[in-house]
Amino acid sequence: MSEPDTQTADLPAGFVALVGRPNVGKSTLLNALLGQKVSIATRKPQTTRHRILGIHQRGDAQIIYVDTPGLHEGGRTAMNRYLNDAAGSALGDVDVVVMLTEAYRWLPGDDRVLQRLDSIGAPVIAAMNKVDRMADKNRLLPAIGEMDSRRSFAAVVPVSAEKKDNLEALEQAIIEHLPSSPALFPRDQVTDRGEQFMAAELVREQVTLQLGDELPYASTVEIEAFEQEGQLRRIAAIVWVERTGQRRIVIGEGGERIKRIGAAARHEMERLFGGRVYLKLWVKVREGWSDDQRVLQALGYREE
Repeated sequence: MSEPDTQTADLPAGFVALVGRPNVGKSTLLNALLGQKVSIATRKPQTTRHRILGIHQRGDAQIIYVDTPGLHEGGRTAMNRYLNDAAGSALGDVDVVVMLTEAYRWLPGDDRVLQRLDSIGAPVIAAMNKVDRMADKNRLLPAIGEMDSRRSFAAVVPVSAEKKDNLEALEQAIIEHLPSSPALFPRDQVTDRGEQFMAAELVREQVTLQLGDELPYASTVEIEAFEQEGQLRRIAAIVWVERTGQRRIVIGEGGERIKRIGAAARHEMERLFGGRVYLKLWVKVREGWSDDQRVLQALGYREE
């Protein structure tokens, strides 16, 4: 457990919300800024389902990033409503907002996010992500100009979260707008989430990565047991799906697919936790879990 920071001198310190449409790269950006994985990332929209704090001690400044689910249209299920509520509520009490877009295109989802920011009093920085994917680099300056014309941004910064390009410039722009206060978290703390949460997320990440388009979004992971014996962690987890056919997909022929998911998740856990992991997975069916508010809360989908 981290000891509280005894430093009382003021420094630039505050909360910074990372917002944007789904699949724009918020979690990849957070991990790149922190230099380690605290938020799972895949190419599938709605991978991020919870608000996650990432705490970065950068010189004499402390930046507390708030990673959020992507703001999106529609509220057809309890899960959809939860995702939008989690993303929107993160904007209520932050010092800076970073709106993430793609440098090479602007989509209707970006317009919806921009409209959501109209009532935000905090300064908004535009981070134009994925500049490495721009086929014509001569388009970058005009794209920055177009972005600057969309609203009065505190700064417009082109970055590549994947290549870790220009992240220092982004953080410098953020620091310039942070309030002055004592450190808000211990210097060695990196996230507000514990190992059980991270274990569940790493299993869910592998389910998403390995199943691709075969499995709809209606899957989640629940930790049943988490025990530590020295450097060994014994973890038992359930992968919940909504239909029997989905269960067969996750298990795979002769159980091969769930074994691959477990092996990959275990490898990620050992790298993150710094010790050996024994991981046991089960796949179970709970019909309609993603549209049942009480079940969602029981599975950890509730306001922090």
